[in-house]
Amino acid sequence: MVRRDPFAMLTFCGYHMADYFNHWLQFGRGMPNAPRIFGVKWFRKDKDGNFQWPGFKDNMRVLKWIVERANGQSSAIESPICWMPKYKDLDWTGSDFNKQQFQNIMEIDREAWKAEISRHEELFASIYDKLPKEFIYMRELLLSSLWRSPEHWGLQPEIA
Repeated sequence: MVRRDPFAMLTFCGYHMADYFNHWLQFGRGMPNAPRIFGVKWFRKDKDGNFQWPGFKDNMRVLKWIVERANGQSSAIESPICWMPKYKDLDWTGSDFNKQQFQNIMEIDREAWKAEISRHEELFASIYDKLPKEFIYMRELLLSSLWRSPEHWGLQPEIA
């Protein structure tokens, strides 16, 4: 079961967790070139419970794209939740991971994401008195993008 416990710190943080978030947001505001944040789906499973990503040895393919993307040397396409690589953006040399497998792992389950975001409510409510407003705005932007039609994003042909 997933706990809504940022960085697994709720038990250990010696002060209000929203103050902690505000500290890091303020820190980022002062940076002229803040680092980019990337998420990966290493542990996504298929309907039979098998991991979809081929394995640890292939992580470097994505890490290489991340470095290239951060340096403006690779492209990405917009999805409801993030910017993603196209299949052709990753170096698949020596791999048999095909376009359909990539398509499967990059698929966005809108209903699952909506449900996940709704589960944040309890955490947000528990720190609401000091909750950074950016959290509320970003949550609303994310939800609104998930409600847009899949045609709006045009992902299917672009990912391959």
